[in-house]
Amino acid sequence: MTVVGLDDTDSRERGMCTTYVAATIARALQRDGATVSRLLLIRLNPAVEYKTRGNAALAIHTDADPAVAFDRAREHLATLAETADERTHPGLVVADSDPEAVPDSVSEFTTRAIRDHLEIDDARELCARYDYRTWHVGDGRGRIGALAAIGAWNGLSEWTYEHISYRDSERWGTPREVDTESVFAAAESAYPTVWDTVDRGEYDPVCVPHTPGPILHGIRGDDADAVRTVAERIESEPVASSQLFVTNQGTDSHLRDATGESLATAQDGHAYRLEGRVATEPETRRGGHVFVTLEDEDNTEPDGSNRARLECAAFEPTKRFRDRVRALRVGDRLTVCGEVARGTLKLEKFAVRDLVETERVTPQCPDCERTMKSAGRNQGYRCRDCGTSTPGKREVTLERDLETGWYEVPPCARRHIAKPLVRGGFDGPTQPER
Repeated sequence: MTVVGLDDTDSRERGMCTTYVAATIARALQRDGATVSRLLLIRLNPAVEYKTRGNAALAIHTDADPAVAFDRAREHLATLAETADERTHPGLVVADSDPEAVPDSVSEFTTRAIRDHLEIDDARELCARYDYRTWHVGDGRGRIGALAAIGAWNGLSEWTYEHISYRDSERWGTPREVDTESVFAAAESAYPTVWDTVDRGEYDPVCVPHTPGPILHGIRGDDADAVRTVAERIESEPVASSQLFVTNQGTDSHLRDATGESLATAQDGHAYRLEGRVATEPETRRGGHVFVTLEDEDNTEPDGSNRARLECAAFEPTKRFRDRVRALRVGDRLTVCGEVARGTLKLEKFAVRDLVETERVTPQCPDCERTMKSAGRNQGYRCRDCGTSTPGKREVTLERDLETGWYEVPPCARRHIAKPLVRGGFDGPTQPER
């Protein structure tokens, strides 16, 4: 067996898509008489600054001769990659190996590429160690993703599917002709096995991209036949070709589990699952972004002065999710998930573990129902009109718009790698967004 890994062929402005390049190479190998058993679409660390959009790397599993596979892949990469963009640095790695037999050090490299930041030299050293064939343009940064794709099958354990339909090349860069009602109908027919096809709250067919590349639509889900069937039910311009990918999308494989650790653990450029207590009232700032600060639940100083804090944000594109954040109160206990950038965690989802259900308020006079005034330090409260007094504040029940359990951003704001609540497996009740 042979594993072909490739990455970094597209451009923010010029388009192209590495999935399209991989599918084209796979078809070329099949025309040569080789068998292609699967194509992998691996989402890497979404916090990497030089990514294009979803930071995807691709792998092709085939029985083609490694030398032939290398030549075919290099030929198509050289033709299709948008190297006119100075930020595009394609890379190719070919391994003469069964996908299951890739060395553990390469599979560990995959995990690091999903959760950390790597250098070109890291990939170059491993490729040389195992005598992998490589090719690149520019600085060859794409070799990082290409090698990560090589190790993915042996390094990851949870998989989903995406069926991608491609446009005729003459239509690239023009508005897509897709019937929105048919997208919603197809999505409804297979939900929840097929997810994140549409955003019902925003009436947005999120499976249809807005970039100038070759993709017409991409259907994601937990079953290969189901995603293919949904794609076939969508009414649109002619589909030039299509390809099924096995992927780590929707798995949360980018999250480092730091529950039980201090919020001080969080570092820029990484994504985490963390625990904390709401320390400030939610604040809506300019642009409609909502911020709230968490603090560690435990501290060694009685006054909490050394308690670590972490700002969390629900940015405007998360739409109705911001209302969930606005509904938080000081003292609520949370588990939060998201990427940290510039010291702020960008919320992808959170779980309410404990809600503050009461608050202490200034008492009212039982006779005139006016709000009492403080009678002085540690002297309780007194009604200045009636003279009645009470030793302290009274406790009242709060009406909350939240329940314990998980909340998430809507499909229109979901990262490719983030796990939708509808997929299940969460440690509490869930409120899936559709």
